[in-house]
Parts: sequence; structure tokens; C-alpha cells
Amino acid sequence: MPDSAPDPPPAPAADPDSDESGAARRRRRAQFLRELNEAKALRERVKPRQARAARMRQQMRMRTFRW
Repeated sequence: MPDSAPDPPPAPAADPDSDESGAARRRRRAQFLRELNEAKALRERVKPRQARAARMRQQMRMRTFRW
């Protein structure tokens, strides 16, 4: 039975010292963080009570975290 999805392209050789891979990683991370902040802002507008409760839970977790 053949797969309907083609195999993903092979990943480029990951060289940890390469500036290109570092720049690409930083670019992807920045994009992810922008989208995450946008999603949090949307959640805040749509469900403000739940968003506030989630913020309070996160603050409590940070207060009780042991380093």
C-alpha cells in the first residue's frame, strides 16, 4: 500500500558552528515568539477571565519554583 504523503526532504547537515544555521534558527525562534505573543493577546481579548486566571497560575508557579 503506497503512502499518499511523499517523504520529507532530507534535512541539511546541521553544523552547530555555522552562522547560517544560527541565523535561520534565530529567525524561526523570533517568528515563533511573535506568533505566541499574538495568540496570547487574542486569548486575552476572547476570554479575559480565563487568561487572567492562567496568568495568576503562572505567577504562582514562578513564585513557588525552587532554583
